[in-house]
Amino acid sequence: MDIIELTRELGRQLQAEESYIAMRSAQQACDEDEALQGLIGEFNLKRMAINNEAQKDDRNEETLKRLNEEFRAVYAQVMQNENMTRYNAAKNEFDALLQRVTAIIGLCADGENPDTCDYDAASCGGDCSSCGGCH
Repeated sequence: MDIIELTRELGRQLQAEESYIAMRSAQQACDEDEALQGLIGEFNLKRMAINNEAQKDDRNEETLKRLNEEFRAVYAQVMQNENMTRYNAAKNEFDALLQRVTAIIGLCADGENPDTCDYDAASCGGDCSSCGGCH
């Protein structure tokens, strides 16, 4: 099996992971939640209104302030939605797995032992630009 076929197999295994399945299920629940979709639509409209007002030469700071407050209120409603909360938790869990897989692949590419190298989330500061590798 060549490296590309092994990568495809890794992709199949990722999609079989419980955290991936939970994330996709939660995503579908979000997509089917009409109230949530309405809030997301309102959120997007508020964001566009803020951008439009901010780009005006004669923008009104009071209007911008009001729109930002409305934007934050809608965002809070979106994030408090049960389906969105479940999706975010599932996505965070899957993202952590994917980050670990990616780190192990990177470590192996840097010459680390594939049988022993691993990602340590506790040592990660989150800023990869100055990272010497997850050791």
